[in-house]
Amino acid sequence: MADKAETEYTPRTPPSKAQPSPFFVPLNIILYLCLISNGLAALYAPIQDCDEVFNFWEPAHYLQHGYGLQTWEYSPVYSIRSWLYVSLHAAVGKLASTFLESKSAQFYVIRLFLAFFCAACQTRLYSAICRSLNPRIGVLFITIVIFSPGTFHAATGFLPSTFTMCTSMLGLAAFLNIKGGPKTAQGIMWFGLGAIVGWPFAGALILPLLVEEIIIGCISRSLGSVLYAIFDGGMRCLYIMILEVAIDYAFFRQVVLVPWNIVAYNIFGGEGKGPDIFGTEPWTFYIRNLLLNFNIWFVLALLSAPLLLIQVLFHLKSTSIQRFGRSIALVAPFYMWLGIFTLQPHKEERFMYPAYPFLALNAALSCHLILAYLGSSYSNRTVSRIPVDIRLIAVVSIILAAVHAGMLRSFGMITAYNAPLNVLQPLQQVNVSQTGTSVCLGKEWYRFPSSYFLPHNMHAKFIRSEFRGLLPGEFPDAPSYLDRLEGASQIPSGMNDLNIEDPTKYIDVSECAFLVDSYFPGREATELEPHYILDDSQWETLQCASFLDATQTSLIGRLIWVPGLSFIPDSLQRKWGQYCLLQRRANDKIVQ
Repeated sequence: MADKAETEYTPRTPPSKAQPSPFFVPLNIILYLCLISNGLAALYAPIQDCDEVFNFWEPAHYLQHGYGLQTWEYSPVYSIRSWLYVSLHAAVGKLASTFLESKSAQFYVIRLFLAFFCAACQTRLYSAICRSLNPRIGVLFITIVIFSPGTFHAATGFLPSTFTMCTSMLGLAAFLNIKGGPKTAQGIMWFGLGAIVGWPFAGALILPLLVEEIIIGCISRSLGSVLYAIFDGGMRCLYIMILEVAIDYAFFRQVVLVPWNIVAYNIFGGEGKGPDIFGTEPWTFYIRNLLLNFNIWFVLALLSAPLLLIQVLFHLKSTSIQRFGRSIALVAPFYMWLGIFTLQPHKEERFMYPAYPFLALNAALSCHLILAYLGSSYSNRTVSRIPVDIRLIAVVSIILAAVHAGMLRSFGMITAYNAPLNVLQPLQQVNVSQTGTSVCLGKEWYRFPSSYFLPHNMHAKFIRSEFRGLLPGEFPDAPSYLDRLEGASQIPSGMNDLNIEDPTKYIDVSECAFLVDSYFPGREATELEPHYILDDSQWETLQCASFLDATQTSLIGRLIWVPGLSFIPDSLQRKWGQYCLLQRRANDKIVQ
């Protein structure tokens, strides 16, 4: 007799139909690609802004190692920089110091941490775009993010604008992710974190998204839920603010609201104060800069709103008002940010960082709409008469050209300007570092990569050059953490918010054991900026690296990498100078 289990029929539920993946490219692959791109930036990208060094790397070095350079922004008199933001990075460096003695290695660990954090944010936003909008928009977004020079340099910057770029990605992802209900409070928290701990102006990016939430709430008669979510998000931001005030109180020994101080200085500084004293640029600055850093993607980002309007006008039946409103809310932050900062006289590339994710999303959306049009097969459209293969080749060629142009610019920047990250390496040798306790910076002071590249207890000093602004001072030497808190609370001498030179910041060149200098054949020496590199009687060269001579190089050579091949015309060749670390000769006595 057969076993019951063999003869009895048990009905089975038919297997459910497999749900299609919302991703054209899996999340883990996207994360790896972002890690590779950001990791290369962490290891090789030059520091583009001296503010990054003196306002962030140096205070972090002070927290870790008890000494460093101090700018006026960290004086308790002005207190427009938060110690919370710096402390988060210094904590990563301190953890790295438990297994890495070299300070330069700690520098790169912090940078790699920034690369990982940014890659995680990029992947999170990619996921939200694919799930909520369209997988093709997600792939285009991540292509722009990975291969654009702008994001390549911004991703690992130790800058509040980089931090707000990342928190903006998390905030935007929260607003896009409506699975399980709106994440309004979470989105407000992320944007608030960037505005409070990073840069307060970045909080403006949330406004179009909030307006859309309120309008939708009114239409759907759920305004009460929306207002409660806004209140919830505001309370989360309040907790973040309380934490920042507490941390800053420990350093400044007074209650300060750093975000408000930043806004007050930049907007309400008064006559003769404010950011304009550090230079102004024409209104075309950001247009030129974004064309360089995003090429065709910037043009597509500007076209996103017109293309959406065209879609509504010609496809009114297939486009709901709610969908159109959501699309406008998504593309509006980039236009708003670009407009606001174009109107400001003082302009810097890093001011655009918080809007980079919105630029990439706008461009991806435009490209998606164009691809949808080109993929149309309606007989009454002219484009349908062009063979599909030709259309595909044309689109792919443009995308590949944009990617290739971005890579050429990124590689060009690395090869042209990363010498400062390499020339200080000989100081790590014991027989070299024991011969002096200071490295002097003259005309190359603004390219100093931070005290992380100096041996323990070696300090950076300034000698006179043609520069006539205010240079950083020094934090008081502080061996213990309590001493560092005490040192940060002291009011440094010679500081001002008017960029007025302080002569006490200099030492005489005769006191320098080491000197960082550059030499470009086409530039004439001056009394304050002689060619130290050519003075063999007093200085010997420890290490040199090539540095692009921008004044002698053609526009093409400045914009992208040009190989130094013999068949390339000389007019297109890149011209080079030398960036060197010099050591005073043993027979030339140092004045103590």
